[in-house]
Amino acid sequence: MNSSKRQRPVVVALLATTMIAGLSALPAMAQDAAAPAPAPVVAPASLPAAQGTISSITVTGTQRLESGTVLSYTKLRIGQPYSQESLDQGLRDLYETELFADVQIRNDNGALTVEVKENPVINRIVLEGNKRLKDDKIRPEIKLAPRQIYTRSKVRADVARIVELYRRQGRFAATIEPKLVQLDQNRVDIVYEISEGPKSKVRQINIIGNEKFKDGALRSQMVTKQSRWFRLFSSGTSYDPDRLAYDQQKLRQYYLTEGYADFRVISAVAELTPDKQDFIITYVVEEGERYKFGDVKVESDIRDLSGDGLTKRLPMKKGDWYNAKQVEDTVDTLSETAGLFGYAFAEVSPDFNRDKDTLTMGINFRIANAPRVYVERVDINGNTLTQDKVVRREFRLAEGDAFNSFLVKRSKDRINSLGYFQEKLDVEQKPGSAPDRIVLETNVQEKSTGELSLSAGFSSLERFIVSASITQRNFRGKGQELRTSVNYSAYSKSIELGFTEPYFMDKNIALGGDIYRRDLNSFRYLTSNTRDTTYENTSTGIQLRAGVPITEYMSLALRYQLNFDDTTLDEDTYYSDTDGDGTRECDPLIAGRYLCDAIGKRTTSSLGYSLIYDTRDNRIRPTRGHNVVLSQDSAGLGGNVKYIKTRINGSKFFPLGSGFIFSVSAEGGYIHSLEGERRDATGELVEKVRLVDRFFLGEPQFRGFDIRGVGPRVKRYYLQAQTNDDGSTSYVRDNSNNNVSDDALGGKIYYLARAEVEIPLGSGAREMGLRPSIFMDVGAVAGLKNPTLVNGDGTFAGYCTVAPATGNTGSTTQVRAPSIGNCDAAPTGFVASYAGGAFEEVYLGDTLKPRLSVGFGVNWNSPFGPFRIDIARALLKEPGDDNKLITFNVGTQF
Repeated sequence: MNSSKRQRPVVVALLATTMIAGLSALPAMAQDAAAPAPAPVVAPASLPAAQGTISSITVTGTQRLESGTVLSYTKLRIGQPYSQESLDQGLRDLYETELFADVQIRNDNGALTVEVKENPVINRIVLEGNKRLKDDKIRPEIKLAPRQIYTRSKVRADVARIVELYRRQGRFAATIEPKLVQLDQNRVDIVYEISEGPKSKVRQINIIGNEKFKDGALRSQMVTKQSRWFRLFSSGTSYDPDRLAYDQQKLRQYYLTEGYADFRVISAVAELTPDKQDFIITYVVEEGERYKFGDVKVESDIRDLSGDGLTKRLPMKKGDWYNAKQVEDTVDTLSETAGLFGYAFAEVSPDFNRDKDTLTMGINFRIANAPRVYVERVDINGNTLTQDKVVRREFRLAEGDAFNSFLVKRSKDRINSLGYFQEKLDVEQKPGSAPDRIVLETNVQEKSTGELSLSAGFSSLERFIVSASITQRNFRGKGQELRTSVNYSAYSKSIELGFTEPYFMDKNIALGGDIYRRDLNSFRYLTSNTRDTTYENTSTGIQLRAGVPITEYMSLALRYQLNFDDTTLDEDTYYSDTDGDGTRECDPLIAGRYLCDAIGKRTTSSLGYSLIYDTRDNRIRPTRGHNVVLSQDSAGLGGNVKYIKTRINGSKFFPLGSGFIFSVSAEGGYIHSLEGERRDATGELVEKVRLVDRFFLGEPQFRGFDIRGVGPRVKRYYLQAQTNDDGSTSYVRDNSNNNVSDDALGGKIYYLARAEVEIPLGSGAREMGLRPSIFMDVGAVAGLKNPTLVNGDGTFAGYCTVAPATGNTGSTTQVRAPSIGNCDAAPTGFVASYAGGAFEEVYLGDTLKPRLSVGFGVNWNSPFGPFRIDIARALLKEPGDDNKLITFNVGTQF
C-alpha cells in the first residue's frame, strides 16, 4: 500500500479545493447528524508509475444504483490500459454526477474496486423562522424537492435564491442556515433555518455638489426617504436598487424643470452599514448653469394646423426660465391637437438650440406631415364575462369615423366609469391596413362586479349594525345592475330590491325600479350618552326610473315614486287623556309641541326629474372634471301630500400633482308645500311641510356636528321649583344633561358646501388602503314657520297642566295660559308644570347663518372591513346646535 500513500496528498488537495470553493458562497453548514463527506482515494502501493491493464472492475456500496450505471459515468473499462491520471479522472467523473457522498478507487495489480457511498434521498424540506415571507412564496423558488437526490451545490443554490427573495423585500441582513437531519434508509430532511432580520432602511441620503438647492428640497423629490419615526407607514424608507436609479431620474427632472439643462448625476453609491441594518446613499451631482427660453416657435407641415397660430398658444415665452417638463407637456398638447383634426400619427419633435454663451435654449416644435386617419375597426380584448357591446356602446368613435384623440380619451373615461375593469385599461392606437387607417385596440382586465356580503359593525350613529347585501353591477355580462339589501340596527331597519337596465332594447335609454321598506326610529338625546325613541316612521314604496342622454355630457332622468308612510308615537309614553273624556291622545306636554303634529298615515305620489351635467373622468373615483345635478320632485298626483321639492348639487375635482386631489362641492334644497293651512289641537297655525318630508343636516354629511345636529329644534329644560322669600314659588332651569331633551325639527331650506384635499401616501400605505384627507364643511338648515308662542292678544299660546286636585288622583287639569302664574316666565318659549314636573321649552337654530367645521379624516380598507374616521371641530355654530368631535364607522366581513 505504499502507492496508496503516494496518491493520498494529491486526492486530498483536490477534494479540499472543491470543498473550499463550495463553502466560500455558503455559510457553514451545521448538521444535526454528521453529513457524509468525501474521503481521499486510497490506491494500492503496487500501482505502476507508468501504466497497466485493467483486469477487472468491482463496484461496492451501491444501494439504489446498478453497478453498470456507476461504471457508465467513467471511462474505465476491462482490458484497457490505465494510469494514475485515468484513475484520477474516473474519480472526478463520479463526483461530478453529484450522486455520491464518497468515492474510492482501489487497485490490486489491475483489479479495480470502486467503493461508493450514495448521496441520501430527500425526505422533506422544512422552512423555519420565516414570518415575513410565507412558505407559498419561498417554495416555488426552491429547486430541491422531496424524493430528489441531495447535493451540496443545489442546497447552496436554494440558499442563494431565498436570500435574494429577502433582499427584494429590503431585508439584506437575512441569513439562511441549512441543516441535515439523518434518517434511516439513507434519507435526510433538509431544514432551512431562516433569520429574517429587520428591513434594511435608508439611514441617510447625502448629496454632494448641490449649491442651488438645499438637501431637503432635493430629498423631497425622491421616492426613497430617510428612515424616521414619522414615516412608520411609508415603504419608501426601505432600500431598493431599482428605486435608486429612479431617484436619479427624479433629480434630473427637478433640475431640468428649474432651468439647469446641463445637470447630471456623476455617481450614486449605496453602502450597507457593517451591521447590515441600514444603507447610506450618496449622490454626487453637477448642477451646471441655469438657462432661459430663447426663441420658441411651431412649424407645421400639416395644412390644417397653422404654425403661427400654435406658436401664439405656446405656454412658454422668450425670457422665461427653461422648463423641460413644460416642453414635454407642449409636445403632448400639440400631438393631441393634431389628433383632434384626425392626424393620429402626426409626429411632433422639438429641435433644441442651446447657446452656452447667452445661456438660452431655443426650441422649434416641428409637426411632420401625416395623413388624416380614419378608424378601421375597434378591437376589444380581455373581456371574458362582459359582452363586447357593453364596451362598444361607450365608445365615442365607430368604424369609419375620422380619428379624434379627444373622443378616444372620452371613450376611455366612460369605460373606466363602468367599474367593470381594472384601472390599467388602455386604448392603444395601432396602424391599420393602410396609412390612413387606424385600429383602436382596447385591452381590458375584468374585475369582480358581484358582491355577496354579510357584515356586522359598530357606528357612532346607530351603534351596532347588521347588514346583508347581494349586488351584481354587471348582471349576465350585459351591464345590468341587480341589488338587494337588508339592514338592521337599533334605530333603523330596511329591505330594498332594485334593478337597472342601462340600455333598454339596446337603445340609449336607461330603465330601472326599486321596491323598499324602511323603518326609522327617530330619537332625541336625554343625556350625552342616553337617547330615547321619539317617533317611528315606516315607509313602504316603489320607484320607477328612466334616463336618456341629451348631449355627450348632459342627461335627463325621470322618476315616479309611490310611498306609504305611517308615523306613530308610543302611546304608553306620549299619550294621555288630555280632555278628561277617557280618550287618550298625543299629549304635547309629554311628546313635545311638534311631535304630535307628525303622527298619522299618508300617501305620497310624486313625479320628479333630474338634469345632470357630468364631465368627470371617473364617476367612481374622479380626479378631474365636474358634476352638476338639478332635481325636482312634485308630490300631489294622488295621495294626501302635496309639495314641490327642489335640490341642486355640484362638485368639481382638480388634480394638484403628485397624487393630491382637491375637490369642492356644494348642494342646497328647498321644499314648498302646496297644501292649505294646517292647525294644531289648539287651533294654532302649524307648519304645512310635515316633519318627515323636511331636510335634516348633521352627521355624517356635515362633519363636526352630531346627527341632525344643525338647524331648528325644540329643547326642553326641566325645572326645579324653589320658594321665594315672599312665599311664592318660582322655577329655575336645570341645565344638567339629565334634565334636557332635544327634538330636531329639520327645515324647508338648506345648503351645504365642502372643500377637501386627498393626500397621497407611500405605496405601502396605498396597499393598506389608507386615504387621508383634510376638509372644511359649511352649511345650515332653516325656514320653518316661527312657532306662535304668544297669541295676538298677548296671551300665552301654550298649555299648562296643574297637579291633580285633591280626590282626583291620576287626573290632570289643563288650562290656557296665563291663568296660572308660572306660565309667563319665558318670552322665547313656554313654561308649564304637570304631574311629572315643570319644564321650559325654547325654539332654537332656525337661521341660515353658516355653521363651519374643519378637520381631517382617514379612509382605511382594514382587515375588519371599510373604516372611516373623521376628527372635526365646529368653528362656527348657533345656540342649540349639537357639535361632535369624532365620528367613525367600521364593519367586518364574515
